[in-house]
Amino acid sequence: MPRVPAHLRERALGMLQGFMRTADVARAINCHVRTVRRLRQRYRETGRTADHPRSGRPRVTTPAQDRYIRISHLHDRSRILATRELKQNHLPNCQYLKGIAYGSEDIAILPNGLALISSGLKYPLTQNFAPDVPGKILVLDLEEDVLKPVELRISHGFDLQSFNPHGISAYIDHTDDTVYLFVVNHLHPHFTSQIELFKFLDEDNTLIHLKTIKHELLLNVNDIVAIGPETFYASSDHYFTDTILRIFEKFVGLAWCNIIYYSPGEVISAAADFGFANGINISPDGRYIYVADLLDSIVHVLEIQDNKTLTRVKVINVGSLPDNIHVDHETGDLWIGCHPNGWKFSFYNKDDPPGSEILRIKNIHSEKPVVIQEYADNGSVLQGSSVAVNYDGKVLIGTVFHKALCCDLH
Repeated sequence: MPRVPAHLRERALGMLQGFMRTADVARAINCHVRTVRRLRQRYRETGRTADHPRSGRPRVTTPAQDRYIRISHLHDRSRILATRELKQNHLPNCQYLKGIAYGSEDIAILPNGLALISSGLKYPLTQNFAPDVPGKILVLDLEEDVLKPVELRISHGFDLQSFNPHGISAYIDHTDDTVYLFVVNHLHPHFTSQIELFKFLDEDNTLIHLKTIKHELLLNVNDIVAIGPETFYASSDHYFTDTILRIFEKFVGLAWCNIIYYSPGEVISAAADFGFANGINISPDGRYIYVADLLDSIVHVLEIQDNKTLTRVKVINVGSLPDNIHVDHETGDLWIGCHPNGWKFSFYNKDDPPGSEILRIKNIHSEKPVVIQEYADNGSVLQGSSVAVNYDGKVLIGTVFHKALCCDLH
């Protein structure tokens, strides 16, 4: 097979950076999958995509086009913080949670100290240590002296084999104290997205499946925040559903993602023009929605209007790639699981793994919000942090594909 031209090598590298599967990249540039793997390895080792000098065809691109490719590529690497390194900043009294080895991507905390955890996410071009193990929802009682996550049973008839949970959100109906759990489900292996609505029965660790929610605006949902028994806001991390177009969208920096408002009687795009809308949550007073825009390293503050649309109030630059957002309902502080280096996260290397970073935003509605680094690890302890929740002096940290950590600040 002829060697891949320089412009296609650069294009392939951009696709890989845009979270595209190796096999899809190979098809897109019409080469063998081994060629793409060698290209990625060569770039890791040398920082270049070029082969050793050899005779052959004349140049395909002009010097001006080469400069444009290099500038675009460097901009993209800068955007995902590809050169960032962390200094260790650990919390005291930390322990791994037994039984969690394949991710704890999102966590919803209830007022009684029960933490609901989504585990086993399989996401395109993201590391996964158990690709054939179905996803699950766990419960952890943070009031107990011995912390032991327990898998929740799901009611008969639900398709467990294709269950691939991502973002989750809990809502308590105070008229009867029913706990509803909303789960973003990317059906494995086809990665079609839908929302699953469950009723949580804590007395026997069971989830009763109530309904599946599908809609044309909910095809690329990342996270969700419930505001009623059947009502929620959801973040979309892509505009297109086609794999190639999804890569193109991120590579050229299209800000076409949106926030969706859903109720049984109305579904609308509540806000638009996000680069990569990730974690989403609501303020304790119910007036504001917070959205993590991963590729721009910012958190948006949006105000809820009477017609359920959202208007932008401000953005906070956090200096890391923000994932899920937890809101402390006593202080109003935001706890954010972050990816400190998107390159390491996207191109997993066990010898140089992606690190973890937890940030807290205090006084977010003041003129000068404060961003504090609460935890940082270079990947030696925890890889790919995605969420952090605090409860009664404990901090629970979850990851996309790795372990989970609980630190007791007392």
